[in-house]
Amino acid sequence: MLFKPALSLAVTVSLLTIVSVRGTSLVETKTKLKALQSLVLNNAQATVKLDSTALKQLLKLSSYGMVQLHGIKVSFSVNMKAKELNLGGGQTVIYDEVLTNDGKGYDDRTGVFTSPVAGTYMFVVDALSPKPLWLRIFLNKTIVASLHISESHSNGVYLQISRTVILKLRKGDHVKVVSAAKGSVHNNGYSGFSGAKLY
Repeated sequence: MLFKPALSLAVTVSLLTIVSVRGTSLVETKTKLKALQSLVLNNAQATVKLDSTALKQLLKLSSYGMVQLHGIKVSFSVNMKAKELNLGGGQTVIYDEVLTNDGKGYDDRTGVFTSPVAGTYMFVVDALSPKPLWLRIFLNKTIVASLHISESHSNGVYLQISRTVILKLRKGDHVKVVSAAKGSVHNNGYSGFSGAKLY
């Protein structure tokens, strides 16, 4: 028991001796320690700034990568608004009101949708008419679907017809609605053409 207090006293005396003998060294050490702390803090702040900048770049690249992964968004919806359209055989139906045109694939001057990117697309064509009508959906030069109001339909009674197709398109493929014979499509939003890239 007597050994422990004696040891404790010896350690204390030794420390006091070191502090008194090396008093200037202790002040210098404290100064160096403060400088080192400042350097560590400055380095930490620089790292945070660097990490923030790197994180922003990473997020930017990530969102760009997501766009690349999923492709650009493509959809359009148009309809006949201003007037009833009388059609001749072989005439492309040109809709006069563009509701949406994401990806800028639909040309309202020609009535033709041009695929800006490859993918699987869904198209819907609907028409209201009081007369016999025959419409065809073309993919490039190939008929892929038809809509028809029979010749036996009595004039004056309006019928609504619709057709949906899902097509695999390459970039630059064209989709349009063409009248196969004389007919007319009603306006005021009753007749339209829509499409969207599914994936």
